[in-house]
Amino acid sequence: MSYTAPLKDMLFNIQHLARIDQVAQLPGFEDAGLETAQAVLEECAKLNEGVIAPLNFEGDKNPSFFKDGQVTTTPGFKDAFRQYAEGGWQGLQHPVDFGGQGLPKTIGSACTEMLNSANMSFALCPLLTDGAIEALITAGSDELKAIYLEKLVSGEWTGTMNLTEPQAGSDLAAVRSRAEPQPDGSYKVFGTKIFITYGEHDMAQNIVHLVLARVTGAPEGVKGISLFVVPKFMVNADGSLGARNDVHCVSIEHKMGIKASPTAVLQYGDHGGAVGYLVGQENRGLEYMFIMMNAARYAVGVQGIAIAERAYQKAVGYAKDRVQSRPVDGSLSAAAPIIHHPDVKRMLMTMRASTEGCRAMASVAAAAYDAAHHHPDAGTRKDNAAFYEYLVPLVKGYSTEMSLEVTSLGVQVHGGMGFIEETGAAQYYRDAKILTIYEGTTAIQANDLVGRKTARDGGTVAKAIAAQIEKTEAELMQRGSANALAVAKRLTAARQAFVDVVEFIAANTRSNPNAAFAGSVPYLMLAGNVVAGWQLARALLVAEDQLAAGTDAAFMQAKITTARFYADHILSRAPGLRDSICEGADAVTAMAIDAF
Repeated sequence: MSYTAPLKDMLFNIQHLARIDQVAQLPGFEDAGLETAQAVLEECAKLNEGVIAPLNFEGDKNPSFFKDGQVTTTPGFKDAFRQYAEGGWQGLQHPVDFGGQGLPKTIGSACTEMLNSANMSFALCPLLTDGAIEALITAGSDELKAIYLEKLVSGEWTGTMNLTEPQAGSDLAAVRSRAEPQPDGSYKVFGTKIFITYGEHDMAQNIVHLVLARVTGAPEGVKGISLFVVPKFMVNADGSLGARNDVHCVSIEHKMGIKASPTAVLQYGDHGGAVGYLVGQENRGLEYMFIMMNAARYAVGVQGIAIAERAYQKAVGYAKDRVQSRPVDGSLSAAAPIIHHPDVKRMLMTMRASTEGCRAMASVAAAAYDAAHHHPDAGTRKDNAAFYEYLVPLVKGYSTEMSLEVTSLGVQVHGGMGFIEETGAAQYYRDAKILTIYEGTTAIQANDLVGRKTARDGGTVAKAIAAQIEKTEAELMQRGSANALAVAKRLTAARQAFVDVVEFIAANTRSNPNAAFAGSVPYLMLAGNVVAGWQLARALLVAEDQLAAGTDAAFMQAKITTARFYADHILSRAPGLRDSICEGADAVTAMAIDAF
């Protein structure tokens, strides 16, 4: 089945929830209003629907392969990437100083979703390049920026993140790759890196690896890690490519999903040492790498939304076509398409509401990012930065866990046909699983939410969000419609559950860490649920106004119905999560290890 970009929903969020009119008042974004957003999204949809989406199923059947040190990508990928780069899509959100278009994240994140819905395996290459660009803009020297940024922003070259090693997964303190200083100011890098997405491929002229390694004599642990640029091909003084560097792909992984995306094992320094260049200062590599990781974590959350949207569209198409059984209400005398059956509608509504709630959350987070980086007032920048930072683990963790539920439901809607690869539903389920794992598992996102985002400030930012939610509850109550009142009831209960958990986490993280961290993932799921539900409640208020004004009645009514469903069927899970977190910690830790 083909992919159709959900432009109406994206533009609704951008206009009414993310408030693109306010984003367009920020310095540098004056031309990035709603008209620009619509034009960019429509053009992005054409590329993704017509060129990139048709390659998705092909990539699953004929994935990238490794032979004689070279990786050959899926047929069609190389040409599609050329079109992607020539269209300027790699540089969409990056500064005009380096050849980018300088558009806000509020617009860029919607384009990111389309690309990942179209073909998640393909989209991973630009995603990692974006992270490399961010790190170099933030911490790279003027010389490194001059050599690498324009080529990365143009898509002529691509970038990677090199963190993980065979003995060091998420525990980066265990990184052993080493870097030896050279008289000319460069370094020789030695070591093995695993799980390197697009660490080798045939779609670009050069690959710019950003590599964590220890300089000789550096302190142990995370304080002794530095970040290096290690290009696949050396770059001559005139910008042309020179000799091959001493970094080589020795294999790629055979994966459960995202099969067309080559996941490489890279070997550095087997022939005398890979030439690398220090990014920023020695021993601050983890700090710089977190710039890439934060950008990537948000983007992975958007991947969850994207794959959920693709699974939803496919399930709806199948449910409208598949004829089986008469409706239970007797409305039809013969067998009907299964979309007439209440439980199929429940599954489809769960898929739709979950996806739209997370999309709205991600859109609002993107607008906060734009304000945090571009607003002229320091206090406003600080407030938006705190809001965005709190939302990053929710966008990443909740949206990706959501995508597993949604893609699983997509298989279920197809019934036995969903278990057969030829229908395509199973690919979305398989592809989605990696999202809860890479760029930090859900537990790692939850640990960040507990430690850095809640305990550190005593829950101040979280409670400020709760106060904003309470204002939306008041607006719903004042509106007084049946749907508004029903959503207000669920939102109030969910917000109260959220505040109870924030207070429990803040009170127990130091004094009783096992209790706090036993509920860390449930806390993340509760927080993500509440924030997504809050955004759909805001959407309901807008949609009721638009409906009353006679604007796009079918879309606005569907938005109201979706918000009501989310409140009754998904947001209603929050009080139960509160109980398990605040009262169930002992049951998590009580079992003796030998009894497992």
